[in-house]
Amino acid sequence: MYTFDVNKTIEQACAWITDFFEKNGKGCNAVLGISGGKDSSVAAALCVKALGKDRVIGVLMPNGEQSDIDCAHKLVQHLGIKNYTVNIKQAFDGIVNAIPKELELSTQARVNLPPRLRMSTVYAVSQCCNGRVVNTCNLSEDWVGYSTRYGDSVGDFSPLSHLTVTEVKAIGKQLGLPIELVEKVPSDGLSGKTDEDNLGFTYAVLDKYIRTGVCEDEKTKELIDRKHKMNLFKLQLMPSFDPQITVLAE
Repeated sequence: MYTFDVNKTIEQACAWITDFFEKNGKGCNAVLGISGGKDSSVAAALCVKALGKDRVIGVLMPNGEQSDIDCAHKLVQHLGIKNYTVNIKQAFDGIVNAIPKELELSTQARVNLPPRLRMSTVYAVSQCCNGRVVNTCNLSEDWVGYSTRYGDSVGDFSPLSHLTVTEVKAIGKQLGLPIELVEKVPSDGLSGKTDEDNLGFTYAVLDKYIRTGVCEDEKTKELIDRKHKMNLFKLQLMPSFDPQITVLAE
């Protein structure tokens, strides 16, 4: 039977983060993009608990005007962490305008460009601040490929990638994060649709299926399985040709 011990998980996650930095950057800082949603909020809070607020740096990255930027500000103020704001609009517009018109930039390319620019920005800030970049993806999103490859899907370490949305929310509440951040409805930031609208099912249904294997609706189960299979490549190293060179003994 599936059970989730939120306090034990928090303790283990913090110990894991501490151990990561001991082995991969003793004295370095945790640097992450802050959207004001549950994932960046919980990841930041876990890093603060594990490392102390002086070693966590948030990067706010609006693309021009961001309607919910106040949520990001609320999070960094709540945690008391150092933060920087880098508006990516000029970079975004520059790339969009530089792409030859005959390519007809697709909607999906336009949607994926900001996350990739944001990750480049986080890495730039991290390299200026003796940092290690925090990946903030959760298991539910990874399971169905709901992330941008080489955008929010990457990082130097990932405290949430084995935790479902339901579990991430439970951790956020237990850590005392503002409830409006933990329960903030995620959206793609462009079409006005929520993540669940785009996926075609709720995270509650997905999380139950991941943890128990149970999904009452067969069509939803088939959709989840199809998305999982189609997007496994995002979680794997890129394929590389191995020529199997034979070295002859002299």
